[in-house]
Amino acid sequence: MNSIKSAKIFYFSGTGNAKQIAEWFCTIAIEKNIGCQMYCTDKTNPKSLSAISPDTLLIFISPIHGFNFPKIMLDFIRHFPLGKNNIVLMNTRAGMRIGHRVTPGLTGIAFLLSSFLLRKKGYKIVGQIPFDMPSNWVSIHPALGKKTVKFLHKENLSRVRKHADKIFSGKPDFLAHKDLVQDILISPVSLAYYFVGRFFLAKSCYASANCNQCGLCEKQCPVQAIKNSHSQPFWTFRCESCMRCMKNCPQRAIETTHGLWMVLFFLSSTATGLLYAPVANHIQSILIKITLFSVVLILLLWILYRAQHLLLRNKFIRKWIVFTSLTHYKFWGKV
Repeated sequence: MNSIKSAKIFYFSGTGNAKQIAEWFCTIAIEKNIGCQMYCTDKTNPKSLSAISPDTLLIFISPIHGFNFPKIMLDFIRHFPLGKNNIVLMNTRAGMRIGHRVTPGLTGIAFLLSSFLLRKKGYKIVGQIPFDMPSNWVSIHPALGKKTVKFLHKENLSRVRKHADKIFSGKPDFLAHKDLVQDILISPVSLAYYFVGRFFLAKSCYASANCNQCGLCEKQCPVQAIKNSHSQPFWTFRCESCMRCMKNCPQRAIETTHGLWMVLFFLSSTATGLLYAPVANHIQSILIKITLFSVVLILLLWILYRAQHLLLRNKFIRKWIVFTSLTHYKFWGKV
């Protein structure tokens, strides 16, 4: 692998972590007199990129969703033209901080699957590098404090410089291989997320009374998953849970449906138990129970989320729905 003369970086970013890594790499490339261009994948048609010089290094970077690249990034890779270029794969995982140490996230099958797809197109994978940027999945956990975010950015910038020096000098870099065992072990969760979990999280957002119907969330959604329904945003199953809408909302009006989740899990568990009871004495299968629960969960979610959307039109009920959303409170925070 010879010293790099030019590079193109293709990134998908919801809240900015992957974009930040891409910008750092591009800046370092330019400092080294390497021609570098950045492309946001949700604004780029991969079929229009067939004229890329085979000597150009290609870098793909995306956040990890459910221990895999999100569908929008996988679709971009699937439609990417054939070629012979060297490719470096990167991701941003859920990084945390304990003392002066960065706790790593997990990549799952993201590199394995994307490497397989790209090799079939003729490309050579010369790097797989994860970065543990600030975890921002506020649907699941409180937002990280400013000091922690600043610390993680500082640590990751240092890592970017180290890996950029190696990559741009033409050396392979497979840091991700040290996590290969954990990533393979977590692969069943990746599949569960792709087939069930992402549809569940697609319905995690709604707009509070602070929404002034500016339509920014609809316009900026990378997968056109938000539509206007009854004069308020409505999240469809196409949502990737990238949280770009929550981060960019000027009114800070987007909340997470924690209250709905509690009701949903209670009803889904009850309904699954009732449906499974008649065959329980004849069939004992955890897989069947999980499958049945998943089907019931998604069906009830479709019904209850739509019902919640209509109930939000009532000011009194809206207040109670917001009251059950942890993202509404300062101690929880938002991205």
